[in-house]
This record gives sequence, C-alpha cells and structure tokens, in this order.
Amino acid sequence: MTHEDARELEAELARLQQEHRDLDAAIDALHQSPAPDLLRLQRLKKRKLLLRDRIAFIEDQITPDIIA
Repeated sequence: MTHEDARELEAELARLQQEHRDLDAAIDALHQSPAPDLLRLQRLKKRKLLLRDRIAFIEDQITPDIIA
C-alpha cells in the first residue's frame, strides 16, 4: 500500500466515522419524537450497520498484520 493509498483510506475512514455519528444522532432524535417513523428508523439503523462494517474493513486495511 502506497502512502497516497493510506491517506485516501484515512480520509474515507474519517468521513465514514462522521456519517456514523450523524446517523446515531438522527436515530436518537427519531426515538425522541412522539410518533417515530419506524420505516425510516429501520433504514437509518441498516445504513449505520453498513457503515460500521465498512469502517472495520478500512481499519483492517490501515493496520498492518502482525504475525506472532
């Protein structure tokens, strides 16, 4: 992996982490509403899970494997 590839992954990671936090706030706000839109809530949670998986994948790509 080149230095430029690592920088691009780190930039994408930061963007995804921010989107994950934003979704978390949106989900909390929907939970607080008097009549939450359950379909929208379900879609936000699904998107949040997909982001979590992508974040984990990128973190694995950035962190070198250490063979013990």
